[in-house]
Amino acid sequence: MSVVHIIDVESGNLQSLINAIERLGYEARLIKRSDDPELANASKLFLPGVGNYGHFLDNLFSRGFEKPIRQFIASGKPIMGICVGLQALFSTSEESPQSPGLKYIDFELSRFDDSDKPVPEIGWNSCTPDSDSFFGLDPYKRYYFVHSYAAILSPKTEEVLAKDSWRYAKARYGSQEFLAAVYKDNIFATQFHPEKSGLAGLHVIENFLKQQHPITSYTEEQKKALVNDYSNYGLTRRIIACLDVRTNDQGDMVVTKGDQYDVREKSQKNDVRNLGKPVELAQKYYEQGADEVTFLNITSFRDCPLKDTPMLEVLRLAAKTVFVPLTVGGGIKDVVDVDGTKIPALDVASLYFRSGADKVSIGTDAVYAAEKYYSMGGHGDGTSPIETISKAYGAQAVVISVDPKRVYVDGPQDTKNKTLQTKFPNEKGQDYCWYQCTIKGGRESRNLGVWELTKACEALGAGEVLLNCIDKDGSNSGYDLELLDHVKSAVKVPVIASSGAGIPEHFEEAFTKTKADACLGAGMFHRGEYTVNDVKQYLLKKGLKVRMDRG
Repeated sequence: MSVVHIIDVESGNLQSLINAIERLGYEARLIKRSDDPELANASKLFLPGVGNYGHFLDNLFSRGFEKPIRQFIASGKPIMGICVGLQALFSTSEESPQSPGLKYIDFELSRFDDSDKPVPEIGWNSCTPDSDSFFGLDPYKRYYFVHSYAAILSPKTEEVLAKDSWRYAKARYGSQEFLAAVYKDNIFATQFHPEKSGLAGLHVIENFLKQQHPITSYTEEQKKALVNDYSNYGLTRRIIACLDVRTNDQGDMVVTKGDQYDVREKSQKNDVRNLGKPVELAQKYYEQGADEVTFLNITSFRDCPLKDTPMLEVLRLAAKTVFVPLTVGGGIKDVVDVDGTKIPALDVASLYFRSGADKVSIGTDAVYAAEKYYSMGGHGDGTSPIETISKAYGAQAVVISVDPKRVYVDGPQDTKNKTLQTKFPNEKGQDYCWYQCTIKGGRESRNLGVWELTKACEALGAGEVLLNCIDKDGSNSGYDLELLDHVKSAVKVPVIASSGAGIPEHFEEAFTKTKADACLGAGMFHRGEYTVNDVKQYLLKKGLKVRMDRG
């Protein structure tokens, strides 16, 4: 079996890349030390990076990897960079100006303009090679991008690329074109994550490993159907399958679903509702075409060591066969292990990333962090889980999971929190409301509005909002569209609509009547009433672009 080597400077989820390489019939080995003799003898090398440019480059240089990487490239053997691994080829980045890159491409990376689109870019975009496809890059396929900084293209930067004989593929996000992939001699790199891009991404990795450049042909009719649509900044409409995971009374890990967060059956036994096994359901939704899978751990697992937490095993197993992004939530905080050891949230998150997670979701501790942010006059102190994790892994790795409920008032003067005038007055005729944040799975309320919470968390470094709604949970009556608009007015980061979806029309409503960046479904999928593919086919008929490359 051929061996493929991966440079590991502890930058995000490498497990999924290992799994993708092994799925293709190769053995994958990590190189953790620059003096490892296997590095010099490697025949093919991956340079993957996730998150903060400076964190990645500083680690790469401080661990002595610069010289052996340059020697490897000079040898003519194939090397492939992924995400920040592509960005490492540049001079530097606006994200960390003090951190030099490898300088194979002489210009600086910059942040996306967020005046016309959410930043980070999170989702499935297309890319167009400058000539015949290289390594099977297909302009009619979709690839998964998750980043805030990019090589923004202009006549000047394209001149730099052409002068040095780089071939490249463009992508467009909103009004900005950026570099999606580059290729020159033995160097190939992608801004997108092929290991998280389903079958299309596996195809790119396989072509790199085989050093082949197939070209896929399409009929004119197929091309017309697959052409990009910039009504959503160039991204397809993202459909996320969510699995609430906990142990039942028998100690088994199950997927469950509550009605306003109550997961017990309405029967004499009062058992935890069991809707299936988490790994099997994740695989099922991947095969149905889910763009992401989210695991929300709603059990504390207090009685086992952190390193043996069952959710880590769920992630490890799911990541072996599910090649789209995986998010995990629950327990991402500073913890005291069963032996009394204090473990920072950053280390907890690192365990999940190494097991196959791409993003972590923070709930209760996001509320605490926002309260502290306001108590300190509108800034953090660098210690919250949001700040520590995003500093190391980038904003795109941190999702805040919000559990608000509607509170009616006579007018804005009745609360310090931002209100809205609703189209749905209560029985008292009150038509103003605010959305109160809760903690601990909705069991406790705080005097903090969702508008204030999300704004603070974005400032602290969160890159995405998972917007639940206690009032809508389990109702199958559709998302709270007013809540979605309310939060979208507060932040520039992507917002995921959650709670209330019961039929495909509800997804269409969220995408067309609000600026929701993604929609999440749970119960309707678990009960088998609709599949993810059913929802996507419906959206297609309504003229909304979706990714149809199923796992």
